Amino acid sequence: GRIKKSPSSITNLSGSSGMASLSSVSGSLMSIYSADFGNVDVKGNIQLAIDYVEQLKELHIFICQCKDLAVADVKRQRSDPYVKTYLLPEKYKLGKRKTSVKKKTFNPVYNEILRYKIEKDLLKDQILNISVWHNDTFGRNSFLGEVELDLGTWDWDEKSNKQINWFPLKPRTSTMTLQLENRGEMKLALLYVPHPAGGKKTLPTGEVHIWVKECHDLPLLRGNRLNPFIKCTILPDTSRKSRQKTRTVAKTTNPIFNHTMVYDGFRPEDLKEACVELTVWDHNKLANHFLGGLRIGLGTGRSYGTTVDWMDSTSAETALWEKMMNSPNTWIEDTLPLRMLMVAKLTK
Repeated sequence: GRIKKSPSSITNLSGSSGMASLSSVSGSLMSIYSADFGNVDVKGNIQLAIDYVEQLKELHIFICQCKDLAVADVKRQRSDPYVKTYLLPEKYKLGKRKTSVKKKTFNPVYNEILRYKIEKDLLKDQILNISVWHNDTFGRNSFLGEVELDLGTWDWDEKSNKQINWFPLKPRTSTMTLQLENRGEMKLALLYVPHPAGGKKTLPTGEVHIWVKECHDLPLLRGNRLNPFIKCTILPDTSRKSRQKTRTVAKTTNPIFNHTMVYDGFRPEDLKEACVELTVWDHNKLANHFLGGLRIGLGTGRSYGTTVDWMDSTSAETALWEKMMNSPNTWIEDTLPLRMLMVAKLTK
């Protein structure tokens, strides 16, 4: 179909107001991206017991405590941990169970029982996934480790199995739980135009065109309605003039946007330092809710010589950006999975 051009937002990235003047930007960005929510080094142990209570036909998971958890919020040197369980695969749709959140501690004590009502013989093809998370006020929770117990091989009559045991927390391995955290995907295309024609003369700096086509399988966070729209920012520029957004598509988890955004002022060297942040939101009268996003750039962890948390592209996101850089004047399309992001706040 025909591409609807949105008005080109002049960010003039190479000028004094844009990307090259990182000194003014980096202050605001450093404080915003203070915590890296996806990549905590897992450590520590969890103490728990599991039992099947025949009279109630319930699986009971007794969560006692954790010891020596990782620091989730590095800037504030704190973790606010809670424990979450799933029975996998989720074929009985029993959902998750959660403990309370313990504030400011790496050694939380819970002494809570999480319960599942399920016939005992159904447990033989289930895996119990127990994960520990840092609870963030803005909903961007960090994974602190997990334990998986294969209930198919579990000896329910063995006395020691009913007792409280310590288990080491492990990094995320379960593909099944990753799918449960699935946030859907975005189909998009990028185009780099090194020498755009501006009237009679050719412009000295290039443009990046971002064609947001559609999203698939967006998560329903509340109720059964979703009114999604997409915001775009080119980091490190968090000024309001760098922010563009699509219209809201009502009542769908598979919105079609077909919206193109144009950013100019790109010199070839700026492409190595910049990152396109696309975030998907559920439009709500009271507040917009973050659903997931992409960060498309080289993922080097640095921008204009400064270490930044937002230069954290996945290999698939980086591959798309590299293809765009290496194929000027050509649309490069891909469908990428949305993920949890620490979202940049706007500066004036």
